[in-house]
Amino acid sequence: MTDSLLLPDPEDPRLTRRVEGIDQAGKRVEASIVHERPLTLFLNDQEIVTVMTIGDYPEYLAIGYLLNQNMLRPDDRITAVEYDEELELVVVRTERRTDYEEKLRRRIQTSGCAQGTVFGDLMERFDEVVLPEEAELRTSSLYALLKRINTCPSLYLKAGAIHGCALCERDRVLVYMEDVGRHNAVDKIAGFMFRHGISAGDKIFYTTGRLTSEMIIKTVQMGIPILVSRSGFTAWGVDLARRAGLTLVGRARGRRFLVLSGEHRLVFDADARAAPAEDPRSVRKGALPEEGSAV
Repeated sequence: MTDSLLLPDPEDPRLTRRVEGIDQAGKRVEASIVHERPLTLFLNDQEIVTVMTIGDYPEYLAIGYLLNQNMLRPDDRITAVEYDEELELVVVRTERRTDYEEKLRRRIQTSGCAQGTVFGDLMERFDEVVLPEEAELRTSSLYALLKRINTCPSLYLKAGAIHGCALCERDRVLVYMEDVGRHNAVDKIAGFMFRHGISAGDKIFYTTGRLTSEMIIKTVQMGIPILVSRSGFTAWGVDLARRAGLTLVGRARGRRFLVLSGEHRLVFDADARAAPAEDPRSVRKGALPEEGSAV
């Protein structure tokens, strides 16, 4: 993990608190639970949305959210990002004057845990994005990534109730973000990439969540050509991935995976039998429960 740019800090005292309860044997125990708090996002002088988040990296979350909702443009110059912890708000200021009053009327609630909000014109840039064809996913890199993500520091291990997303390059985990909603974790990574000028064309995006339409749209808009998840697919998500030419890999656990779009980027250079099997007694760090179980 020495090449990683940013990893979760499970020991950050702002993210969890200890509570008392009783276990299945009636024994009194202590447990860590994740904080969930509101964060209101402003773009210049306009209130955009209030999201529920664990509270880390509010600046990245705000920038990434605005980017993924097409409210920030790739060429926008951010003049300031102001975070007020007490008021639970973050303001992103730009040189360009902005007014999204009409857009704010078309809100759509997204699927999944810790439901998020998107807007009716989310697709306005989708068909304009051209993903690089030369990008590739080697199976040797995929198996190595799955193993490395399993060893990342994780708030999930400490408190559960969390989703994880990672930005990867070949077999390296560059950035790993967690939050109560997968959409927040995606947006944090988008904000980090924008703020630090990280290119997307040779990257792999990993999520613990389901491969829904929202996940595909955001990954494509970020310009990342390969999306991997340990979880499953939705039909619209697969249709959109094929439409965009996104390499879509799901059910990636241990030696197994399933590619439903963009298989031309896959390079089989490793024997699956040599890859480490996932321990069936444990759920991957930062992962969702197995498909079909309660969320």
